[in-house]
Amino acid sequence: MFKHPFARIVVMIGAAALAAGMAHAHGSGIGAAGDATKVDRVIEIAMDEMSYDPERVTVAPGETIRFVVTNVGSVVHEFNLGTPQTWQGHQDEMAAMMRAGMMSADRIHHDKMREAGMMHDDPNSVLLEPGESGEIVWTFDGDADNPGFACNVPGHLQAGMEGRVVIRR
Repeated sequence: MFKHPFARIVVMIGAAALAAGMAHAHGSGIGAAGDATKVDRVIEIAMDEMSYDPERVTVAPGETIRFVVTNVGSVVHEFNLGTPQTWQGHQDEMAAMMRAGMMSADRIHHDKMREAGMMHDDPNSVLLEPGESGEIVWTFDGDADNPGFACNVPGHLQAGMEGRVVIRR
C-alpha cells in the first residue's frame, strides 16, 4: 500500500493522534488549558530518571495551576496531564515518534517532527530534553477518575514514571 516508509509512519502517527484525541475529547474530565493571566498557584515539578518530584499534587475543582516543569534527568521526559485511559493512546503515538526517529533517548528531533506535522504541542503536555524547562497552565474540573501526570516516552510509564493529582472536594 505504501511505497515509502515515511508515508507509512506519517499515517501511523496520524491514526495514533486521532485515537488519543478522541480519548481525550470524550470526557476525560481532567479539565482544560487555563488562562495564563488568571493563575491561582504555581507548582514546580522536577522530572528525573523515572520519577517526578513531587509525585502528588492536590488541586481544587476550578483551580488554575501553572506547572513549571524541569527535566533534571539525563534522558527525554514528558509531563502529560491525563488519566490512564488517555495515556494509552498517547503511548502508541510516542512509540511511533521514537520509531520514526523524531526523538531518541536524550534528544528531541524537532526538524523531523515538523516534517511529519507532529509537534507535540498539546496544552496538557510538555516534552523536554535533559536540562530543559517548560510550562503548562491548566484549569482542573474535578470530574476525572484517576487524574494524574505521566511520562509516555516508551518504557517510562511502565517503569513507574507517574504522579497523582488529588482533587480536593
